[in-house]
Amino acid sequence: MTARAMIQISRLERWGPLYARIALGAAFLSAVAGRFGLWQRTPSMKHFADFIQYTAQVNSFLPAAVIPSLAWTATVAETTLGILLIVGLWPRWVSLASAILLAMFGTAMAISFGVKSPLDYSVFSASGAAVLLALRPSWQACEKASTH
Repeated sequence: MTARAMIQISRLERWGPLYARIALGAAFLSAVAGRFGLWQRTPSMKHFADFIQYTAQVNSFLPAAVIPSLAWTATVAETTLGILLIVGLWPRWVSLASAILLAMFGTAMAISFGVKSPLDYSVFSASGAAVLLALRPSWQACEKASTH
């Protein structure tokens, strides 16, 4: 391998995880913004009521009574994980939590709508990227340095 190729790989190893963290975090925050009408420039809880209905469709196998709580829990989780991914706090644990959340969402989509739906929306791909971030070896060194 040439020196130039090694430099390019080194840059990818440095910037790739940052790109993945920001992309995943932005996706979470974008979804949350849509639930409150921020992308439509019509902020309103009506949009969140629509999200509760969507949550019921995605989780059609759950009792209706748990759906509003699930919608709020998902919103809080996505907001928290989105911010923490972008900021870069606790990257291993936040990435792992993101992977689990996305895998659960993709599984619920597959159960309710068929496997094509989470594949078309790259839910499992995003979950896989979060797993790779969580398994990144250099996080351990970063986390040790931040605790000392």
